Amino acid sequence: MSDSLSAPEPSRPALGDHHPGESVRRTRAKGERFPDGPSADPAGSHFERRIRSFQPRRSRVTAGQADALQRLWAKWGLDIDGHSVDLAELFGNDNPVVLEIGFGMGEATAQMAAADPETNILAVDVHTPGQGNLLNLADRGGLTNVRVANGDAIILLREMLPPDSLDGVRVYFPDPWPKKRHHKRRLLQPEFLDLAATRLRTGAIVHCATDWEPYAEQMLEVLTAHPDFVNTQADGGFSPRPGFRPLTRFEGQGLDKGHVVNDLLFRRVRHEGRRDH
Repeated sequence: MSDSLSAPEPSRPALGDHHPGESVRRTRAKGERFPDGPSADPAGSHFERRIRSFQPRRSRVTAGQADALQRLWAKWGLDIDGHSVDLAELFGNDNPVVLEIGFGMGEATAQMAAADPETNILAVDVHTPGQGNLLNLADRGGLTNVRVANGDAIILLREMLPPDSLDGVRVYFPDPWPKKRHHKRRLLQPEFLDLAATRLRTGAIVHCATDWEPYAEQMLEVLTAHPDFVNTQADGGFSPRPGFRPLTRFEGQGLDKGHVVNDLLFRRVRHEGRRDH
């Protein structure tokens, strides 16, 4: 499961008022294939000069994925356009919500949703085939606890979600950006954790996994140093893969090549006498 958003494998706006969870209709350029699906640039008017660690990929879409995008986006899709979101309204219940940043083709996301129907998963990506595939999997599996968000996870966290609204953040197999000059593009940085901490409830879990060992070491260093998170491992190291995270096809290929996969699970904490964000 490659993370094609906000830290992907290179593969990886505000318009009128709308209700959370409903697709925002826009006039699209000639030739766009999904007039009722995800917007090509939902937060275009929010352009910033910060470095992006992802890029939209509208690669080949199968007939089934296209059909799912056309039929289900208005019901289960969310364009990240800067409008605030009421998560209870989006999901139709008050169950805990976990944000998954980058879900590849969505197989593992669908498995986790099926195994834990009482937890809502807000899955963010910019890869159109993956968006369609996850919608299709959710539809076929009757998974009402999945919503697919299209766009920049930073805008979603910073502008659209209220404080203390999330019970977890998952970042599985993000792009490691292995060249030193590209390390600044990696998602797991202190600034990202500062922002995520404002949206996570006390006790919420940040769960990362990577098969790129230098990135795993950086993740461990950055998370350990952050005052709002504490390692769930008593020894301060990496965690065993928890049973709820499926072994993905992407991960299996890496293991076959001798890659070492590291999981990190850190808990959101608050500190006496320290003002939280």
